Amino acid sequence: MEIAELKAEVKNGVELQRHRLVQLSLNIHDNPELGFKEEKACAWLTGYLEDSGFNIEQGIASLATAFRATYGRGSPRIALLAEYDALPKIGHGCGHNIIAVSAVGAAVASKSIIDQLGGSVVVLGTPGEEIFGGKIDIVKAGAFKEIDVAMIVHPNTLNMVTVQTLACSTLEVEFFGRPAHAAAQPYQGINALEAMMLAFTSINSLRQHIKTEARIHGIITDGGEAPNVVPAHSAGVFLVRALDNDYLTELKDKVLNCFKGASLASGARLEYRWRDRAYDPMKNNATLAGLFKQNLESLGRHVEDFDPRFGFGSTDMGNVSQVTPSIHPTIAIAPPDVFIHTLDFASAAVSEVGHEGLMDAAKALSMTVADILQPGMLDMINQEFQSG
Repeated sequence: MEIAELKAEVKNGVELQRHRLVQLSLNIHDNPELGFKEEKACAWLTGYLEDSGFNIEQGIASLATAFRATYGRGSPRIALLAEYDALPKIGHGCGHNIIAVSAVGAAVASKSIIDQLGGSVVVLGTPGEEIFGGKIDIVKAGAFKEIDVAMIVHPNTLNMVTVQTLACSTLEVEFFGRPAHAAAQPYQGINALEAMMLAFTSINSLRQHIKTEARIHGIITDGGEAPNVVPAHSAGVFLVRALDNDYLTELKDKVLNCFKGASLASGARLEYRWRDRAYDPMKNNATLAGLFKQNLESLGRHVEDFDPRFGFGSTDMGNVSQVTPSIHPTIAIAPPDVFIHTLDFASAAVSEVGHEGLMDAAKALSMTVADILQPGMLDMINQEFQSG
C-alpha cells in the first residue's frame, strides 16, 4: 500500500474513534488528579488500550500510575507519550487531557499499519510531568533503551513542530530562627521570614545579571504562624532554569549564594535540598519534526517557527530527547491571548476547538508513524540524533 493510502487509513482510524476519544478527554478533564495520583486517568487510558488489543504493563519505573501499552513486536519501536496530571486548583490548565488522549487515539489508529509493515507502537503513560518530572524516573529505569522514536503533542496557542525548552532544577529551602514576642522582646528573636525575604531581594538583584532566557522564580510555603510572634521558621520552593545544563549549574551556585548570604545577614540557619529530578533542555530531531510538520499542514494547519517571544518553559520530555530521537510539537487550541496554566486554557482544553486539536494531534501522530515505518527513514532519524 502506498504511503498516501496508509495515511488516509490511519486518519480514518482516528476519526472512527472521535466520540470515544472526546469522551475520554472529557472524563480526564472533569476529574483532575495531581502528579503521581492519576489513578482514574491511568485506569481509563489503559482500559481503552487493553480493549483495543494492546498488552498492558502497569507501574513501570516503580511509579504506580505509569504504564506501557504495546502493540506489535520488534523494531521500529515507536513511542507515543501520554501525560495526564493536573495542576493544583487550575485542573487541566495545561491541557494534559489532550496530550494523553491524542497519544492513545493515534496508537489505536496505527495498529493497521503495524499489521502491514511490522514494528511496534508503544504508548508510555508518564505521570507527574508538572513539578515532579515523572519521565526522568522512566528514563533512569531504562524504559527508553528499546525505543527508537518518541513523540508527544502538547496543546498551546500556536502550531509548532520544534520548541526550545529550559533545563530546570528545583530548590527547597528552609530558614530556622528563634521565636520571640514581636512587640515586647523582638531583640530576643531571629526572624526566619526576614531571611527568606532577604533571599528574595537578592534573587531580584541577581535577575539583572543573568542571561535573557534564564529564569528564577519561587514561592514561600511557610512564613510564620502569628503576626505578633517573630517567625522561627520559613520555607520556600524555587525553580532555576537555563537554556543549557552548563549555565544551569553556574546559575544554581549563584542562586544558592543568595540564600547563604541571607542566612549570614539574619542569623537564621539555612537548610536546603536540590531535588534529584532535574529537567534537561529539549533536543529536537529535525528529521522527525519535518515529517510531523508535513502531516500537520496536510490537515490544514499553519505551522510557525518557534519564536523566543512565545516564551520558554520546561518539560521532562527534554530528558527523553537526550536518549531517544524525539519531538514535542504543539497544537493550537486557543487564541494567543489565552495563556497556558490558567483557568481559561483549562476551558479551551474541552472546547470544540480543543476537541479538534485533539483529533488533529492524533491524526498527525499516526501519519508520522506511517512515515517512520518507510524504508530508510529510521536510519535518517538516527543519523541526525547521533551526529547531534
